[in-house]
Amino acid sequence: MMQRVNKNVVLAVLTAASTLFLLFQLYYYRYYISGKNGAAFSRLKGSLSVQDGTRWRVVKTFLNLVSNHKVPVFLVDPHMLGLLSKDIEQLRSSPDSLLPGCQYFCKARDVTTFGLLDKIWEHKGSIFRAAEKLGFQWQKYEGRDPRLEGMDDLSGTEIPLHYLFKMAAHTIHLVVFYERSGNYLWHGPLRLKRNMDRKFAPFRKLQFGRYAGAYSSSDLVHMTVDGLKLKIPRDPLQFLSAVSHSRFLECRYKEARSFFKLYPEDTSLEGIEFRKKAKALLHLAASTLHSLGVTFWISSGTCLGWYRQCSIIPYSKDVDLGIFIQNYKPDLVPAFQKAGLPLKHKFGKVEDSLELSFLGKDDVKLDIFFFYEEDDYMWNGGTQAKSGKKFKYLFPKFTLCWTEFLELKVQVPCETIDYLEANYGKNWNVPVKVWDWKNSPSNVQPNGLWPVDEWDEVIQLY
Repeated sequence: MMQRVNKNVVLAVLTAASTLFLLFQLYYYRYYISGKNGAAFSRLKGSLSVQDGTRWRVVKTFLNLVSNHKVPVFLVDPHMLGLLSKDIEQLRSSPDSLLPGCQYFCKARDVTTFGLLDKIWEHKGSIFRAAEKLGFQWQKYEGRDPRLEGMDDLSGTEIPLHYLFKMAAHTIHLVVFYERSGNYLWHGPLRLKRNMDRKFAPFRKLQFGRYAGAYSSSDLVHMTVDGLKLKIPRDPLQFLSAVSHSRFLECRYKEARSFFKLYPEDTSLEGIEFRKKAKALLHLAASTLHSLGVTFWISSGTCLGWYRQCSIIPYSKDVDLGIFIQNYKPDLVPAFQKAGLPLKHKFGKVEDSLELSFLGKDDVKLDIFFFYEEDDYMWNGGTQAKSGKKFKYLFPKFTLCWTEFLELKVQVPCETIDYLEANYGKNWNVPVKVWDWKNSPSNVQPNGLWPVDEWDEVIQLY
């Protein structure tokens, strides 16, 4: 009888304790959604499930964290910006209202990505201590500051490049953007060091960090999305287009120093003056082409100088650019002439082997080669004025990346080695001061003759 009474007492105590615990959970849940998050959360609860609401709550907590510590982040998540761009006008017209239900941040995703301009926040440890108190785990990823390369006392200095904040199986990826001297924004790659936890986050799903990236500065606008106040690029589609073409290649400073140990840099007055003039010409050409919306890259000897020695080759005597023929515009020549660069010669035609040459203000020549694409290679043409002979320069197919050259954000072939070896052979790293454009390139081949009756069109000298 006593054992039965004891069992009943124990059962009653356990039941009461369970009831109290359940009541506490209900009270805490009610308190949580009626606090700071209550207004937005109550409007969203109809579309939030336990699983779908996790991401929204993590993002909300993160935005509160950075707001309290005056860290002005902005959304750069490609997936999210793609979704928002479809409803951008409606979101702009009703910035403080919600579209029906939870449209964006309640869709399950492993990662949400934000950006941060380095110059507008202070590296205070208080934000990380606060993040830990909120339940975040975090990691910082650093890398060498390329802006300090060449400065013996500062070269190798590391700077923060990426932060990861993890809570409840959702990861916030914070990408740090830096201003570079070419008036653009740059972020570095995310590299895991040996002692770092490779299972901390779904690194393969991070959409920033595999490579360094470069972007033009973008205006930001405030927006309310799913009850969350945040900043996004003013033109999400334009930013998304930039993301897909953002890969950045750093100049090879270490290799350039090794090159100059073997082949000392030309410090003569003539060499210094030429590099100064070539830099001014490149900046003017870039500005002119940007105004026309024409994509270009540094080619031939200019590309070789960038890759081999991070500088202009002083004995090259010109600046070389490449343009895909489909990007040719009829107003290109008038635009250069208006910029003070008269046409020196025009060889070929749009359909075949087009080449333009302009004379800079300081008698430095600007050569623009137009590239044509075949099934398995690309090529540009050349013409000998006195004979009408045509030449063809073959290149393996390539894509374009950004770099910084002479304080300018400019594009280069991503597959640089293949590009240079095609043009200059395996010994591209050895200077050659005597160069015959018809015979010296490794990739040149005869391409027939221009018919005499076309010479007036395809061989124009000024």
